[in-house]
Amino acid sequence: MKLRSILLAALLGTAAAGAFAQAKEQFFPLLSYRTGPYAPNGTPWANGKQDYLKMINARDGGINGVKLTFEECETGYATDRGVECYERLKSHAGVTLFDPQATGITFALTEKVPTDKIPLITLGYGLSVSQDGNAFKWNFPIMGSYWTGADIIMQHIAKKEGGWDKLKGKKIALVYHDSPFGKEPIPLLQERATMHGFKLDLIPVTAPGVEQKAAWLQVRQMRPDYVLLWGWGVMNSTALKEAQATGYPRDKMYGVWWAGAEPDVKDVGDGAKGYNALALNTSGQQPKVMQDILKYVHDKGQGTGPKDEVGSVLYTRGVIIQMLGVEAVRRAQERFGKGKVMTGEQVRWGLENLALDQKRLDQLGFAGVLRPISTSCSDHMGSTWARIHTWDGSKWNFSSDWYQADEQIIKPMVKTGAEKYLADKKMQRRDPADCQS
Repeated sequence: MKLRSILLAALLGTAAAGAFAQAKEQFFPLLSYRTGPYAPNGTPWANGKQDYLKMINARDGGINGVKLTFEECETGYATDRGVECYERLKSHAGVTLFDPQATGITFALTEKVPTDKIPLITLGYGLSVSQDGNAFKWNFPIMGSYWTGADIIMQHIAKKEGGWDKLKGKKIALVYHDSPFGKEPIPLLQERATMHGFKLDLIPVTAPGVEQKAAWLQVRQMRPDYVLLWGWGVMNSTALKEAQATGYPRDKMYGVWWAGAEPDVKDVGDGAKGYNALALNTSGQQPKVMQDILKYVHDKGQGTGPKDEVGSVLYTRGVIIQMLGVEAVRRAQERFGKGKVMTGEQVRWGLENLALDQKRLDQLGFAGVLRPISTSCSDHMGSTWARIHTWDGSKWNFSSDWYQADEQIIKPMVKTGAEKYLADKKMQRRDPADCQS
């Protein structure tokens, strides 16, 4: 009997220890796509996210003693597979947030997360109207949406032409991925076209975008003054090759920030010279955060991908996304308990109360990588700054100062769009008291 009691106590002790260990883990589900036509872009993005979590564990021991864990789930950029990954991972103990890595998946999950109480972070993509935190409690399109991106490109073109009035009569073509992602900037561009008198031509490209001859025949016939490229994955390099083949000048082309990375241009080389794209962040291995990843992760043989990928455009963006998630947990711990595992609801509060000024970004090793971010109950974006960078045949170079999206145009559009979404879904705006909770 005594032996049985000892064994039972030992088993209970082991179970308690296991439960405690599990309770001290903050879990990050990682939706990714390392296969298919979007893999060249999805892979460095996913690698950056993993490496940052590994670095925080190795360098800092997690967040105030809470270890960070993760599990990756392959979506292939497909909405149905993304939803399957979400459903499989959402019940994991200590789940933090989801970064869907696709606008289509974001649209599907936006209807699920209010019930599951798990936040979505959609840095530079997703549902543009979700900037309105009073309407979209669980969505965080931090650092920009396709409306802010399209507005910044148009500001740059107007500046290049000598003012908004100089756009009257111009022809601008949008060559876009025929998906929720590619269609998202259209309302903003239509609004700008109405305001400034330029003609907007819409040219959809069937996903994944490996066949574009018909689209670029239209470009050749229309002879637009500028082409905006809203592509992803193999679509981007294909578009640049077709532009070269049809003789459309690459310096008249402007891509979204998902069409402005190394995989988009490296195989085109000089053929992409002069091509411009939006840039949310810098690239390179000089920032301290990249040096720390090299030191604590890659130099220990723990790197997720190749060492020379560290600091590339999309890798850096993955690192930024994970930094925001980690800092949301840290912010939540300040309120709900330092050294504790945060729930999805608590992490949501942390995302809504980010205060990453330049001093804090410098402390985190992100000096010069991105602009400060400050979110609130009403503003789930926190920053709308971006620049233009231009491909010189071998590397990207910044070719503009920072621009900020024009909120006088975007805020009314966001409000109208949010109200329509709420009406369609029979949902209500948040009670003001909810912002204090």
